[in-house]
Amino acid sequence: MSQQAEIFAKYYEEYQERVAAMDLSSVADKLGLEKAENGYLLPLYGRNYIASGKGLVEESGKKPDYMACIILARYLTLCPDEAPFMEEWAAFKDFKKTSHFTNVNFFNSDTERALAANFGGKMDDLKRACDALGGQPDDSGLSYDLVKKFQALPKISVLMLFNDVEGRFPAFGTVLFQKHTEYYLDPESIAVTSAYLVRSLKALAFEPAP
Repeated sequence: MSQQAEIFAKYYEEYQERVAAMDLSSVADKLGLEKAENGYLLPLYGRNYIASGKGLVEESGKKPDYMACIILARYLTLCPDEAPFMEEWAAFKDFKKTSHFTNVNFFNSDTERALAANFGGKMDDLKRACDALGGQPDDSGLSYDLVKKFQALPKISVLMLFNDVEGRFPAFGTVLFQKHTEYYLDPESIAVTSAYLVRSLKALAFEPAP
C-alpha cells in the first residue's frame, strides 16, 4: 500500500469511528434522518446508507467509498445546533469560508472543468444521467441549456447548470448550493459533494452497469 493510500485508509477509519461513537438520535431530527431497523437512513443523491453504532454502510451492507464516507460523516458530525433555511442558490465562491485556494481549485477541477470535459458535445448523455440520478427541472429562470436540481442530502439540494459547446464557445458547467449549505458542511465537504455529483453522472453516462 502506498503512503497516500495508507493516509486515506487512516482517515476513512477515523470517519467511521466518529460516526460509530455518535448519539445519532440527538441529530436525527435536525438532519432529516429516518429511523431504520438497524440504525438511521441517510440518503446521498438518492442512494441510501445506514448510520449506526457500527459506522456507515450501504443498505446492502457494503462500506461506502471514500468520497461518500467524507460527505456522510461530516454531514453527521458537523450537525449545527440551529440552521436557518435559506433556499436561495449560492455559488461555491460566495460562501464565507471557501477562500482557501485548495478548496477553490478542487471545485474548479473536479466540478466545473470535469463537467465540461466529460459532457461537452454530449448533452444527450448528460440528460440521461441526470434523469437516472433523480435530477428534477427547476424554475429558477437561469438561462442555461440544462438546469437540474438534485437532493444531495436530506437538508441540502444542489443545482447543476450546463451550457454545451456552441460555435467558438466551449462547454461550461457548474453547481450551485442552497445558501444554508455552509451551516451543515465545511468548505472541503461542500466541494466534495459537487464533485461526487459529477462523478456519479459520469458513471451513469459512460460506465457499464455492474
